[in-house]
Amino acid sequence: MSHSEEKNTSFWLPLFVLVTGAFAAIFNSSTINVAIPKLMTIFGVSSDEIQWVLTGYMLTSAVVIPITGYLGDRFGNKRVFIYSLAIFTLGSVLSSFSWSNNSLIAFRVLQALGGGMIMPISMAIIYRIVPMNMIGLALGVWGMAAVMGPAIGPTLGGYIIDHFNWRLLFLINIPVGILGIILSILTLEETPLRTDTKFDFWGFVTSAAGCFALLLALSQGNKEGWTSFYIVMLFIFSFFTLLLFVLIELNSADPMLDLRLFKNKTFTLSVAIGGLINIGLFGGVFLMPIFTQNLMGLTPYEAGLLLLPASLVSGVMLPISGALFDKFGAKAIGVIGVTIAGLGTLKLHYLSVDTSFHDIIMIMVIRSIGIGLAMMPISTAGMNVVAKHLVGRASSLSNVIRQIFASFGIAILTAVMQNRQIFHYASLSEGVSDASLVAPLTIKQLQGLLGSHDTAIGVLAGLAQKQSLINAIDDSFLICGIFVISAVPLIFFLQDVRKSKTAASKAS
Repeated sequence: MSHSEEKNTSFWLPLFVLVTGAFAAIFNSSTINVAIPKLMTIFGVSSDEIQWVLTGYMLTSAVVIPITGYLGDRFGNKRVFIYSLAIFTLGSVLSSFSWSNNSLIAFRVLQALGGGMIMPISMAIIYRIVPMNMIGLALGVWGMAAVMGPAIGPTLGGYIIDHFNWRLLFLINIPVGILGIILSILTLEETPLRTDTKFDFWGFVTSAAGCFALLLALSQGNKEGWTSFYIVMLFIFSFFTLLLFVLIELNSADPMLDLRLFKNKTFTLSVAIGGLINIGLFGGVFLMPIFTQNLMGLTPYEAGLLLLPASLVSGVMLPISGALFDKFGAKAIGVIGVTIAGLGTLKLHYLSVDTSFHDIIMIMVIRSIGIGLAMMPISTAGMNVVAKHLVGRASSLSNVIRQIFASFGIAILTAVMQNRQIFHYASLSEGVSDASLVAPLTIKQLQGLLGSHDTAIGVLAGLAQKQSLINAIDDSFLICGIFVISAVPLIFFLQDVRKSKTAASKAS
């Protein structure tokens, strides 16, 4: 085997290690979602209190992601990855011993300190160990973790909740984490250290505070009210803090997040397109469980099984799309993928409780083919124009922006769903009242069956409430699909850099 052939194949084992670590972090987050109702009962807390088990993890991740690039440059990507995995595993151990809601929140924050850094630091390592002509395929394989985690997580999490102790949700991370640490020590090579880099203290403080406030406002806006003093102040604080952050970073010789990367059109477009795709991805993750569980009456485990084929297809498509990117570039693959994803999402606008399981699976599979086809080429096209020594910073910046897009998308879709449900219920209620021209006969028939006029009205009102939620979710999918479709025109402006040997060196 020649030296070049050895270089082209020697990265597969380290890549497997990186995929394992990324999968563990994302898988854990998706399993906890289905355990929320059970944990409410166990700890005797309200939904507002238990939500901080999820919110605390998300906010902590947003705070640590920006610092990941600096830590990788200063101390080495291998060392940071190992410590991140170790902190995540320790957080999992402690979470499994939680005795109250507050203790679980605290241990989840610790878990997020490690888990939040795993994805950006592993992407930076991939760009160090994989030849440029195979980067699309490698990132496609690595990206399977981002899709397979949410695919398997709810299904396995629902099964564990139904048949075992909830603590097992955290305990299953321990062998994976330990195996990942051992294999990382044995297989990963340390990246060059930049001992001259300085810690951008004020950049870190302003980015952490701004992102924290922004994501907190987006996650709590529907509950507190978008015009409430609390939410408005969070938005004002985040706006001025992030504005100060931008001014600091643009005038810093060694910034925490190098915003100058946005001068590169391809990188900027890649992040924007990826963010719009993320809205579509997380919109499905958010809306489909509500539809399948609240309206179709499925258990979390059954809902997970229903949605599993689509997620598995998306996972399979990622390495395929990566290989296609290496051969054809991002434009053609991206346009086809985003179009399929957008049309598939728009098709969900016509869901009803009479929609068969087969039809739901087929629509979700088609939609996932598009997401899997587009996601990795778009991301790779943006990262390929970044200078090699800036890949860690670019990865952190990209992950922060996409997390904000995902939170923004869920906030928007939640607001749309709630407002449209009110609208549809008001419209449907007009046909349920005694003043309606068609309702009295139906009410009289129900009254004969149920024995009470008020009970008959209540039954019809309940049906109207259910139908209004169906219509509201359909409307939300329409908005979600429009977000995804809007990314298509942007793809045509991407630069084709799949085989360029000089693009990265010219980028700064």
